[in-house]
Amino acid sequence: MSNELIKYDPELNTIPLRKFTPIEMNLFFSIISRMRDKGDQTVRFSFEQLKDLSNYKPTANNRFEDDIQRTYEKLIGLHFGRRSKSGLNREMFVMFTKFRIVGEADSPYIDIEVYKDALPLLNNLDTWVRYALAEFRDLRSSYAKTAFRLLKGFRTTGYAFLSKEDFFELLDIPKSYWKKPGDVDRYVLKPIREELTPLFRGLTVRKKYGKGRGKPVIGYSFTWKPEKKDANDFSQGQFQDERQKLFNIQHNGELTDQEKWRAIDKVKGLPLGSTEKQTLAEQQIEHDKKIRDQARKEALAELRKGFGNHA
Repeated sequence: MSNELIKYDPELNTIPLRKFTPIEMNLFFSIISRMRDKGDQTVRFSFEQLKDLSNYKPTANNRFEDDIQRTYEKLIGLHFGRRSKSGLNREMFVMFTKFRIVGEADSPYIDIEVYKDALPLLNNLDTWVRYALAEFRDLRSSYAKTAFRLLKGFRTTGYAFLSKEDFFELLDIPKSYWKKPGDVDRYVLKPIREELTPLFRGLTVRKKYGKGRGKPVIGYSFTWKPEKKDANDFSQGQFQDERQKLFNIQHNGELTDQEKWRAIDKVKGLPLGSTEKQTLAEQQIEHDKKIRDQARKEALAELRKGFGNHA
């Protein structure tokens, strides 16, 4: 499923996925990837198909059903909708009218149907957000997943700005972080930088400060190298994909060494700290070699000096 694409109306990105876990986000957008242009027909997903699409790790069907049900229950609590340009006309609706889980069948499945008012979000799109399901699902942090979706909405411009209010709402950041910029840096911006740098060449994240006492943060801007309009999101193969991601990490001047090492670990699927440990070990070996080489040169110089004195 490496070349599965997600494509939907940009309006869907304006809906905060409140309290969704990374697993639930994977399940939801895996469903979205297969619901496009299906109209109001019921779409059937086998358990195995949806597990494969979402890269679902646990194997027990009971746990899978529980995760699917929690995903749907959270979706029911969301207010999908649209508004006119003037903001005077607004409507809200649920996205799915049918979400039937059949776990007792010989081949368990889920039947899903889009609500008629939600059809424009997935059908006959004039404008859209598009990205690879594999890139989205492989992100670990829910903050990185949401930021990824939002930035892909500006893929050809290479610039996005979110006010502090929108940033907190769309990423569902705890209100307790509002006056704790250190927590935002540590728990929100850090995973975004580490996980999205491999996917957005030259990614930078900047805070915008307002006037007044303490120069409060009023927004966040993101810049990266714009994608061409005709660029595709298809995988170029595991080797080439990884090579490009590592290139983007190594040539990004925004990340600290520690952040680069963690980003490399995530790309390669290594335990966090592996690249740092290896790099520091290699640096130590190189340092020791330089010391030995210098000592050898000094010893040879002393020998030559001694021979010269006895000539």
